[in-house]
Amino acid sequence: MADLDYYQILGVDKSASDAEIKKAYRKVAMKYHPDKNPGDKEAEEKFKEAAEAYEVLRDPEKRQRYDQFGKAAFEGGAGAGGFGGGFTDINDIFSHFSDIFGGGGFGGFGGFGGGGASAGPQQYRGGDLRLKTKLTLEEIATGVTKKFKIKKQVECNECHGSGSEPGHSAETCSTCHGSGYVIRNARTIFGTMQQQSPCPTCHGEGKVVTHKCKKCHGDGVVAGEEVIEVRIPAGVAEGMVVTAPGKGHAGKHNGVPGDIQVLIEELPHEHFIRDDNDLIYNLLLTVSQAALGDQVEVPTLEGKARVTIKPGTQPGTRMRLRSKGLPAVQGYGYGRGDIVINISVYIPETLSKEEKSAFEAMKDSDNLKPSTSIFNKIFSSFRAYFS
Repeated sequence: MADLDYYQILGVDKSASDAEIKKAYRKVAMKYHPDKNPGDKEAEEKFKEAAEAYEVLRDPEKRQRYDQFGKAAFEGGAGAGGFGGGFTDINDIFSHFSDIFGGGGFGGFGGFGGGGASAGPQQYRGGDLRLKTKLTLEEIATGVTKKFKIKKQVECNECHGSGSEPGHSAETCSTCHGSGYVIRNARTIFGTMQQQSPCPTCHGEGKVVTHKCKKCHGDGVVAGEEVIEVRIPAGVAEGMVVTAPGKGHAGKHNGVPGDIQVLIEELPHEHFIRDDNDLIYNLLLTVSQAALGDQVEVPTLEGKARVTIKPGTQPGTRMRLRSKGLPAVQGYGYGRGDIVINISVYIPETLSKEEKSAFEAMKDSDNLKPSTSIFNKIFSSFRAYFS
């Protein structure tokens, strides 16, 4: 990242607004999202770089320091809040910027939940599950509930998740006496110091299953299958992740269940191209419609809408159907986008004898000769579209 500054990483100007920086970060993050680039180390590094850049530029104070001193402003232990200082791993990025990714990260696959070893007895945390779902623009516009039939670890119905045979219960660990951790003395250059670590006998739980359930072999969980429902909020975009808390694998010994993260994929639409919350529709007019004007129907996500084509409408003209686009996803912006209609005019490749005669009769008409003002108008429309 030495050759690029934070603005270059996100592809924005130094004068970019907070909203533009947020939008740019989301675009870069979705492009290099780990689930869209599995095993791609280069994409992972770019994902981290983008997170570091956004963490600095989204904070007015850090951004001011960066603009004045560059990365040197955060050297020497000052900390930019970037990946190297503020984040521990990819999961931390998802958690830190949950408003960008639609909530939830990819942390905690298995292991314990509920704090570090010093917090007392621990609970096992079930593993997380990652799923994908493909959505239409119509589903994205309103939000949708998706059902998934998944295989996962579920609570053992014989011991009800305890891991102990019916009629028995787990016993207090004799090694740690129920605390879940042990303390040992270690010699260091600073002298003898006490170190605390999870109990090797009960693995931090504080209890030991002595009479193991025959069905689950003492784990409290068995392989099973379940149909779960996940509510996808309106306005989500390609690459976003929606989290369903507590819907993942069951935790051992009545532990904390994991989560389900659903990666969003968008299906191509018959009529529209998505541009953030706007929907682009390309309308092709005949020469007569453009010259004389007309009333035409265009599609929307709710049905049809009638729009008026003014006489003399030029190719490249843009029209808007306000608030007919997609809503802003929760935590990212407000309001609803538009349907942007880009107008093109169809020029026939072949003409009948009568049609050719009609065009020839009109070709010397002053009204059919392009003017500089018309050219400038068309050019301005194209420039506005690509700006």
